[in-house]
Amino acid sequence: MLYNLLYPLADEVALFNLFKYLTFRTGGAVLTALVVAFVIGPGLIRWLRQWQKQGQPIRADGPESHLLTKKGTPTMGGFLILIALAVATLLWADLRSHYVWIVLLVTLGYGLLGFLDDFLKVSKKNPKGLPGKLKLAGQIVIALIAAAWVYAIQREPLAGTLAVPFLKSLLIQLGWFFVPFAVFVIIGASNAVNLTDGLDGLAIVPVMIAAGVFALISYLVGHAVFANYLQIHYVPGSGELAVFCGALVGAGLGFLWFNAPPAMVFMGDTGSLSLGGALGAISVVTKHELVLAIVGGLFVLETVSVIVQVASFKLTGKRVFRMAPLHHHFEKKGWAEPTVVIRFWIIAGILALVGLSTLKLR
Repeated sequence: MLYNLLYPLADEVALFNLFKYLTFRTGGAVLTALVVAFVIGPGLIRWLRQWQKQGQPIRADGPESHLLTKKGTPTMGGFLILIALAVATLLWADLRSHYVWIVLLVTLGYGLLGFLDDFLKVSKKNPKGLPGKLKLAGQIVIALIAAAWVYAIQREPLAGTLAVPFLKSLLIQLGWFFVPFAVFVIIGASNAVNLTDGLDGLAIVPVMIAAGVFALISYLVGHAVFANYLQIHYVPGSGELAVFCGALVGAGLGFLWFNAPPAMVFMGDTGSLSLGGALGAISVVTKHELVLAIVGGLFVLETVSVIVQVASFKLTGKRVFRMAPLHHHFEKKGWAEPTVVIRFWIIAGILALVGLSTLKLR
């Protein structure tokens, strides 16, 4: 909004020329989202605590310590992230960009699904929430709209293609199959972050790390000179997503202030579904879907641990892990919660560096 209002006045006021720079607007988005989160956070948490009374229902089959340490903590803290993220993005991004609206559609749409899930958990005092089939149907519809929108606006040679990391010129033509593939990426990322969100601060920091990586990727693939130099595929207009990613980092930092152990609030599905969906949508737009699997490798590991656990139990009656997702396995082994969280952050950081290396190793 600020770009659309102030940059046209740059001829009269030289200072407004700053708004043409993505780096300036991305920095502005980070700070704006952080300030908004700090301002609204205390009041929002007080309201959630008053409304929810007993807080988020705790799984009876989860780690025993959670029944003591997590009881009474309110959920739906994802509202804090979404409000700060949306305000900062709408203020600093170029609102003529289709890509900004596509990613906002997925983020806020999935946030609504997550809110419905959290609302049912709290109101019914049942940790199951929204029926799985209904939640998945909603995710598919939103992702389908976003994927079809991307497919419709991207032009040759990028339209309907999949780029392969480490290979500078290979584009796999998927044709119409690009749409279901993109839907799979968005839904997969959304649910992977959702599965990771089980300990104080565990999910939000890897999300911020991934957002920081994709802020750089968006900037580079949206800049013809840098894309040509790095021999990555140029996606016109995708640079505006750097502003969104910056807003996500700022909102995440603000949320972490209140979510740091011991958490004052949980993000709930309101946050985890929306943030994962956002990362998935950004990877689809920037043609870095496979890189997301590397950068977000922690989320992949958590998801695989659940799949392996369920498959093993159904086929053999035995469990591979003491408990799934993976972070609960290490809790059951006796690791303290902060130990699990910080070590997982380190893994996320290492995987982010590996993902970034794909930009140069071509």
